[in-house]
Amino acid sequence: MRKLMIAGFALATVLTAGCASMDDQNAQDDASAAATSAEEKASTAMSNANDAQSRAKKAQQTAEQAMSAAKAAQKSADEANERAKRMLERSSQK
Repeated sequence: MRKLMIAGFALATVLTAGCASMDDQNAQDDASAAATSAEEKASTAMSNANDAQSRAKKAQQTAEQAMSAAKAAQKSADEANERAKRMLERSSQK
């Protein structure tokens, strides 16, 4: 994501520097507008990437919590199965 931001700034710099030597003010204005637009798009992309990263972290935390709950449920089920097995063994001995 930083690469995208850097690329936007680099594009803005190149466009601005390349057009600085032009005599045509309209071309300079167009280049400046394009550079500004590129910077804004890069900034938006960076913001979107940061938001996505935040959501991914939250999803990972939720998945970890679910895994922990599943492990606890598995442990409880194993313990219940073990108790049931012992009860069946005792019943069969009587």
